[in-house]
Amino acid sequence: MSILRLLFNILWFVLGGFVMGLLWWLAGLLCFISIMGIPFGRSCFVIGEMAFWPFGQDAVNRRYINRYDDIGTGTMGTLGNIIWFLFFGIWLAIGHLGHALVCFISIIGIPFGIQHLKLAMLSLAPIGKTVVARHAI
Repeated sequence: MSILRLLFNILWFVLGGFVMGLLWWLAGLLCFISIMGIPFGRSCFVIGEMAFWPFGQDAVNRRYINRYDDIGTGTMGTLGNIIWFLFFGIWLAIGHLGHALVCFISIIGIPFGIQHLKLAMLSLAPIGKTVVARHAI
């Protein structure tokens, strides 16, 4: 199963994942311009890595990992997600949706389109989320 995941990740990277990962990292660099944007930038780099190699990874709420609320999973996280959505989220989501539509044209591209949809949903509200490895049972 791990070889299939590796093959999918390599195909993903070559066929568009590289572009979306770079866009996530560009958004992260733009966030680092201001002190208030540093938490946003950190999230961009973590999720950008997932955008490069999405198969075998999931984004989950930190509340479920840590078993308690932190600044990103509470009210401030909601406010941060609203700000994020207005400046970067909508544009990254549109990019992922466009890539998903292209992937859904062929049957072989369906798994890639599903990953783009997952990343599009994540790009709308990434504050309070973390990326974890999905282990096969």
